[in-house]
Amino acid sequence: MVKKEIDWIAVIALTIAMMVWASSFIALKSTIGPMGPMSVIFGRMVVASLCFVFFIKSFMKLRFTKEDIKYLALMVVFEPCLYFLFEANALVFTTAGQAGMIASTMPLLTAIGAGILLKELISKKLIIGSLIALAGVVWLSLSATSEQNASNPLLGNTLMFFAMICGSGYAISIRHLTKRFSPLFLTALQAFIGVIFFLSFALWEYNTMTIDFNKDAILWIVYLGVVVTLGGYGLFNFALSRIEASKASMFINLIPIFTLLLAFVILGEMLTFVEMIASSIVFLGVLITQIPTKYFKVAK
Repeated sequence: MVKKEIDWIAVIALTIAMMVWASSFIALKSTIGPMGPMSVIFGRMVVASLCFVFFIKSFMKLRFTKEDIKYLALMVVFEPCLYFLFEANALVFTTAGQAGMIASTMPLLTAIGAGILLKELISKKLIIGSLIALAGVVWLSLSATSEQNASNPLLGNTLMFFAMICGSGYAISIRHLTKRFSPLFLTALQAFIGVIFFLSFALWEYNTMTIDFNKDAILWIVYLGVVVTLGGYGLFNFALSRIEASKASMFINLIPIFTLLLAFVILGEMLTFVEMIASSIVFLGVLITQIPTKYFKVAK
């Protein structure tokens, strides 16, 4: 059997996609202050929706079954509705770096959810890795101290963990939907529903708090809508056309690393020694889930 060479084009596309997704935490953290979390998400959804207007006519030709509608409803409830609701509010109280670390638990939560709901096999190493990563997340949250960029890290990290649970629900729903619908349509539907869902929240913020429509905030929102939504998902979907989904999902573990680096360079955020140890435990748990099962077998 000929050993396949590494698809470096897919690897580069996935690496860039993970960096783009990691930058969304920085963009949200930079924009939430002057504009409010729900206003930022609403603006992001509007910008993303405008990018999909050209495709509406082709979307109208699609046909849906009752099962499709059920899964589509689950998808949009989990993400963008609940996911962005938790994520945006989380970044009001915690740092972008810690939020990115907690994001590393999403592949684990997705695998556990798939095992429970889709009856997929849950291995011992997945359980062990999940418990270790979860312990690291709890320690990271409890050890975090209040500062200018994180007024209540425990609350913020808890909200971020809820966002990851919603993200896992979204991923499980998408496994069924991608068999019948294109990623382009699914991403567009999320954007359109997001505009409707977050409109009332944005109006409430507009009437109850001071909204600063400064140039930097607007540019960050455009960045979130175009680069993160279209660019990130576009590169990820392109890579999926070249390599297996199981291999592509491993790259999600790069998000915390990129988030910490970007938060340090752009926002000046720092992790304490204890927080670095807790972060390492999260990485250890994630790493265990990626180790081939054969290395866990005891030699007889």
